[in-house]
Amino acid sequence: MTKHIKNILVAMVVTAGLFSCEQERLDPVLTTAEGGGTLSEYMAYTIASTDPSGSNVFGRIVFWKSTLNQTLVQVSLYNTVPGLEHPALVLEGMVGTETTTTLTLDNISGDSGEFEANKFFVIDDTEFYDAIPAMDAHVNIYLSETDDTIVASGDFGANANPVEMN
Repeated sequence: MTKHIKNILVAMVVTAGLFSCEQERLDPVLTTAEGGGTLSEYMAYTIASTDPSGSNVFGRIVFWKSTLNQTLVQVSLYNTVPGLEHPALVLEGMVGTETTTTLTLDNISGDSGEFEANKFFVIDDTEFYDAIPAMDAHVNIYLSETDDTIVASGDFGANANPVEMN
């Protein structure tokens, strides 16, 4: 009997302790870490559909200037093909001239319409960003790694005016 009374008392003390503890709700920290910050300087260009089979893939490519001496590239596409990875390449010249590849970006997920691995493709210098207005370049989005059909393409730099910039 004494054993049961001790167990009941222990249970009551533990229960009282659980209910008497004040639960403090913490507000989220909305500031950034030292050296971080927000991205505010960018140039956005249109990527238009070029697919002859009519998948109508289109979107934007946005170049961001970071505060960490980087250029970040973001691609957002609509009507991509689910289950496929769409290669994205930056090429010299205007759309249709298909010359030398300047930069191979990450693949675009057909499920999300964005880069497969990360939100941004990182170029480790801001000189790239500063040179964009004078670049003679365009971006091509291909159907898949095994099918080089261009499903979307867009000029940027000297070949097109940004649709939005800050």
